[in-house]
Amino acid sequence: MAEYTLQAEPPLAGAEIEIAGVRLWAPADLALVSLALPLGGEDAALTAIRAAYGVDLPDIGRSVVADDGTRLIRLAPDLAFALFTHATPDAERVVADRLNGAVYTTDQTDVWVALALSGPNTRRALERICPLDLHRQVFAVDHAARTVMEHLGVLILRTGEDDYLLLSASSSAKSFLHAVEVSLTNVNQT
Repeated sequence: MAEYTLQAEPPLAGAEIEIAGVRLWAPADLALVSLALPLGGEDAALTAIRAAYGVDLPDIGRSVVADDGTRLIRLAPDLAFALFTHATPDAERVVADRLNGAVYTTDQTDVWVALALSGPNTRRALERICPLDLHRQVFAVDHAARTVMEHLGVLILRTGEDDYLLLSASSSAKSFLHAVEVSLTNVNQT
């Protein structure tokens, strides 16, 4: 009988293109862990997050980068994400250990796929498929929002002046990449 070895691979591994002066790529080794603040234990959870990461959990719709590079993204009063570079499949344990049980943690890494965009035409391309107002004065650096792009649920983060990180369901990764790529191509043709 033949022996087979299975190897996990992210759905968009190796995706990288440049169109219209925008670099589009799928960041490697990103881990995503949800942080749920327990009812009645919110203060202890916020204290644990501050102690573990050296920053306060940001306001809803905002993100903050800790000294170790972890980006904390606040989605609701009692829900946030910790996004960080981590190559092994133990991201949830790493975060849970840092928070000493004060926060409920769930590994979301395999559920989401990430696309990063960087370049001067990034906002123009995203405005074609995103119903949010992405103007610099409205959607500033470190802002985060849930939205829809081409009928796909997306979490959009502005990570720099012309830099964005998009997270969507890994089950529709190829469609997600295609939607963003087509929008970039259309910007290039105008």
